[in-house]
Amino acid sequence: MVGISMVMRLDFFLAHGTGLSRKQVKILIGKGAVRVDGEERPKANTRVVEGQGVWLHDEPVQLPGHRYLMLHKPAGVVSATEDGEHRTVVDLIPAELRRDLHPAGRLDRDTTGLVLLTSDGDWSHRLTSPNHACGKRYRVCCADPVSDEDLQALREGILLRGEDRPTLPAEAERLSEHELLLTITEGRYHQVKRMLAARGNKVEGLHREQIGEIELDAELAPGEFRVLTEDEVASI
Repeated sequence: MVGISMVMRLDFFLAHGTGLSRKQVKILIGKGAVRVDGEERPKANTRVVEGQGVWLHDEPVQLPGHRYLMLHKPAGVVSATEDGEHRTVVDLIPAELRRDLHPAGRLDRDTTGLVLLTSDGDWSHRLTSPNHACGKRYRVCCADPVSDEDLQALREGILLRGEDRPTLPAEAERLSEHELLLTITEGRYHQVKRMLAARGNKVEGLHREQIGEIELDAELAPGEFRVLTEDEVASI
């Protein structure tokens, strides 16, 4: 629940929390898209007070300040704010909640899984900065069997084609003959695919499960999102 620190009209709160006009907000309230804790069909002049939560399309609304979301990215969607050819991760967020959002880090268009979106540039920088070495865990499906030698090479670091220094040591756990969990702390271009390619293997499926201490919510279907908890935001 998103707490209110003062008493104010619902339409005023929503306009400031979403960037929409008061007219747009009143239309949404009239359509039943807004819910206030303790009142299912509020009116524009409903007073919201401390301890109440406000939801728009079943997503909590906060007053101006930074927003933090997790998204279960489906295949075919690009990690960008806009793209002339493909749907973006921001396109999957309702228009009234998109203001100033950007993806903190990227996934390839064909890669699925956890993407974090925020309006907080400093938080995004901490998440992606090499100095913070934030681990990212992937479930990797390979065309060929993954050998013990492959696992050891991944754990020690691999010199990628066209580069002059090896990757940092990764955590690698084999799940089955063709599948492994791989945790890396860098974000080089197509890194996971290139690491396996350097071992003569091909990645056929790639899914990100975790960033730092934030795990993809198992209840989110591809294309769905939710607001991060305070603990999740503070973990970065």
